[in-house]
Amino acid sequence: MKKLIIILALALLVTGYFAFDLSDRLTIDGIKDAVAQWESFYADNPAPVLAGFFAIYVAVTAASLPGAAILTLAAGALFGLLVGTVLVSFASTVGATLAFLSARYVLRDAIENRFGDRLKAINRGLERDGAFYLFTLRMIPLFPFFVVNLVMGLTRIRTVTYAWVSQIGMLLGTIVYVNAGTQLAQIDSLSGIASPSVIGSFVLLGIVPWIAKAVIGLIKRRKVYSGFTRPKSYDCNLIVIGAGSAGLVSALIAATVKARVTLVEANKMGGDCLNTGCVPSKALIKSAKVADQMRNADKYGLVPAEPRVPFGKTIERVMGAIKAIEPHDSVERYEGLGVDVKQGYATIIDPWTVEIADSEGGTQRLTTRSIVIAAGAEPVVPAIEGIEGSGYLTSETMWSVFARMERAPDRVVVLGGGPIGCELSQALARLGSKVTQVEMSASVLGREDEEVSILAQSSLEASGVTVLTDHRAVRVEQGRLVAEHDGDEVGVPFDTLIVAVGRAARLKGYGLENIGIDTDRTVVTDEFLATKFPNIFAAGDVAGPFQYTPTASHQAWFASVNALFGQFRKFKADYRVIPAVTFLDPEVARVGINEREAKEQGIAYEVTRYDLDDLDRAIAESETQGFVKVLTPPGKDTILGVTIVGAHAGELLAEYVLAMKHKLGLNKILGTIHSYPTLAEANKFAAGEWKKKHKPDALLALVEKYHAWRRS
Repeated sequence: MKKLIIILALALLVTGYFAFDLSDRLTIDGIKDAVAQWESFYADNPAPVLAGFFAIYVAVTAASLPGAAILTLAAGALFGLLVGTVLVSFASTVGATLAFLSARYVLRDAIENRFGDRLKAINRGLERDGAFYLFTLRMIPLFPFFVVNLVMGLTRIRTVTYAWVSQIGMLLGTIVYVNAGTQLAQIDSLSGIASPSVIGSFVLLGIVPWIAKAVIGLIKRRKVYSGFTRPKSYDCNLIVIGAGSAGLVSALIAATVKARVTLVEANKMGGDCLNTGCVPSKALIKSAKVADQMRNADKYGLVPAEPRVPFGKTIERVMGAIKAIEPHDSVERYEGLGVDVKQGYATIIDPWTVEIADSEGGTQRLTTRSIVIAAGAEPVVPAIEGIEGSGYLTSETMWSVFARMERAPDRVVVLGGGPIGCELSQALARLGSKVTQVEMSASVLGREDEEVSILAQSSLEASGVTVLTDHRAVRVEQGRLVAEHDGDEVGVPFDTLIVAVGRAARLKGYGLENIGIDTDRTVVTDEFLATKFPNIFAAGDVAGPFQYTPTASHQAWFASVNALFGQFRKFKADYRVIPAVTFLDPEVARVGINEREAKEQGIAYEVTRYDLDDLDRAIAESETQGFVKVLTPPGKDTILGVTIVGAHAGELLAEYVLAMKHKLGLNKILGTIHSYPTLAEANKFAAGEWKKKHKPDALLALVEKYHAWRRS
């Protein structure tokens, strides 16, 4: 109804504009005649004339009709400089704001549905510097004001901000035109007022804020670096601290573009992902899955058998996987690529100097143009009474302990119901441990949709895991974890306690606090991944907001390129399409938003679902548990997010990641040939389900009648 009222009001204004021949009246000659006729009436009736003129001016600008400049001249001729300026200044602001609101209520929703991703970046910029940009546009008459009104209405800038900035920004131009109107008799056309020299002056005034902003930025940078002495020359173009996913990619990019780069790592090359995280955990999960398949061989028409698990051999295989992959991330490989690799502890002394302490007590200082901090993250250990003396393990420390075991630990308590906790719980249970998983919230995998969390818990329990949700750990005593549940205390005995409640950025020991780099759970960076010092960047887990290996590599590109070439152009880190996989059995894979997040963010969506129990390849492999769920805007095939639960879900997700990255909708996936029989067909069938829901029923009814006519 609101949209309809606005459209009708605008239609009436446009109709009236042409019905009363205002296009002929709103000319220089027309205004001269009108002023001559209205001067005496204004002298006798000032209030009605002022009110009427104000209303007409507001109507013309609100409807984006031509003639505002002519009316401004008329205000100067009829009311004089002071009164005319005040009248036009407020009338133009009111009219512009009404035009702005009209565009917002009538068009913004439709534009956001179509171009939502692009507008998000614009709205973020306007939220930060909207007043500045708007003021600049208002100062330069080269930008038609009615276009500014309509375009800004499509953004999320606040109405109050829009009004007061417009009032101030348009004031100078208003004064120029009103003053010209006081000399109306000498004016033959607008070109005399808006001459190239006048327009040039306005353009110069418009860019003054940009010049001022650049100068302020320079002053801020100098202020940030005050107290530090910049070297006269540099040993490196870039020093990278940390040789995990982000650090390795940063160093590789720098070496590829022929920069002199030094990579510093205190522990093992490859970081957590290779040595204690992704690689060993997935190797363990594979061994555990084979053990589970042996127990359930009848599922495949074979005789079930209880697997013998020589745990030491199992962990030996895990370590073998690490050793096989190590050459990819080795010192030798990176030095061969042109990277200067230093084994040691890096400390940032000042914005251009890094001190490296080696294991033998020696130190070396290197100067550098830029620094990338890629120190990664480490397991969080909650402050629970008695935990420090419990001999707890984490996802980092457990591998060395497991390597000394001949059999799987008997009673294991896993504290935490996130991806790491779930993966370890299922794997150890399948390898013979009696596992109890303790989670303080109401469900495991709490970031996923409720049905995914329920399915994950069911899968864990089917593997032999005892899952205790809504249990808050309060203390560790005498070989048991005590948790609070519904006001009562529950004791869970263990031989091995694994803490897997999350990971926190490594922020200590790198000299960040000594030079004042801001940290708040992560290293604080801007959209270019720069810290408060424009030459010091952060990437990966230490920077957040995601703790995924592919995201760390993704951020590394932005950090290193901005560090090396930021003086020419900087690139904003792009987090629009971030995939994530939890390697349970069945796997849980996701990209974009899920239903939980869509509801929290107030995003309109519809769900398309395809269950894997209908897929030929899944049936042939007895892997029918799971589904593909796609979120799209109502009535559109644009992909907002995808959740896949099932065998090889992480592999299936890649097609949707590509589609979302390159803005391909479900119709494109439906039109792509998929090999048969493959699990990837699930993606095509999910797209087909969407198409069925949106088939053109009216057209199909006509086609049915056409075919009936053809048979007659």
